[in-house]
Amino acid sequence: MPVRRANAEWKGDLTSGTGTLSTESGAVQGRYSFSSRFEEGEGTNPEELIGAAHAGCFSMALAAGLSRSGHTPDSVETEASVHLTKGDAGFSITRIDLNTVVHVEGIDDATFQEHAEAAKKGCPVSGALSAIEIRLEARLA
Repeated sequence: MPVRRANAEWKGDLTSGTGTLSTESGAVQGRYSFSSRFEEGEGTNPEELIGAAHAGCFSMALAAGLSRSGHTPDSVETEASVHLTKGDAGFSITRIDLNTVVHVEGIDDATFQEHAEAAKKGCPVSGALSAIEIRLEARLA
């Protein structure tokens, strides 16, 4: 199996410094800063990239499970909201909310919910993030 790589470079101190993030494929490149991470400034941040990875992984896992059961989806749209909070020990990711809407024919909601929960548990990114709470809201379109 391939090993995936990403790079980050930070210049300067924490609050006034700047950085760049990139993936080896070149598909993702972005600037980040204290403001883009802990406030509402322009640029990307590690939490946003975690959210994108989680949403992508979960969507593929759900599509795979549905397809194996004979219900190939037309689309799986997932948003991941990564909650970064500040506590006494500093900042931490405390929760990820996955909100997915799936266009698929011929499946009842109870069976669909079973597939969605299985995808949440079986997605490799969910496994890597299992130290935090992952909430799922899954809906049929």
